Amino acid sequence: MRAVRNFLLMILVLGGAGAGGYLYWDHEYRWAPHVITKNQDEIAKILDASGWVAPPTPGPNAPKLYMIAYRGCEDCERFQQSEMPALRKAGVDARVIMIARADVNGLPKSTPGERSTVAELWVNRSWKLYQQWSAAPADNWPAQGIPPADGDVARSAVVEAGRDAIDKLKPLLSDNGVKLAYPIVIWWTKDGKMEGCACENPHTYRFVRKDLGVG
Repeated sequence: MRAVRNFLLMILVLGGAGAGGYLYWDHEYRWAPHVITKNQDEIAKILDASGWVAPPTPGPNAPKLYMIAYRGCEDCERFQQSEMPALRKAGVDARVIMIARADVNGLPKSTPGERSTVAELWVNRSWKLYQQWSAAPADNWPAQGIPPADGDVARSAVVEAGRDAIDKLKPLLSDNGVKLAYPIVIWWTKDGKMEGCACENPHTYRFVRKDLGVG
């Protein structure tokens, strides 16, 4: 009988440990960002050279954060609305990189207006234009007054530069455990660590806030 009781107790203990482990994984580990330890300089150069936009920066020593997104991405829009204002209020240099996704199997993943607007943002870095675009419905943006990218060699090349940046980042981020899903968010903690996540789920937000000192 004692052997049976001991066996049952062991099963309960192991079961409890397994359940606790799963709960930790489900509520904490699976959503935690990845510390980027490989190819840091190359990743930083790609981000800094991109056509990012941001409001006036809080200062040269402010911690940086990049959000890479495309228009019509609901997860990107949620992160933008939920987190970016608080990050900037806390003194974070929160930058946005908009891209027009490449075609897939001959099917376009972006609209002409989207491509034109992305090219304009990359060329002239207009925060005001980004705000106007973000405030408009994704499927009803006329891109009025914006030079068209399609048919313009230079502006089409700018659109492609955004796509090339993603192609370059994908394997570099994958080497650090960061998958390619939008929004891609990369930041530097106050102690200098580079971290990143595919922050498509709101469970990831609390880690970004904690790392950057946002209450």
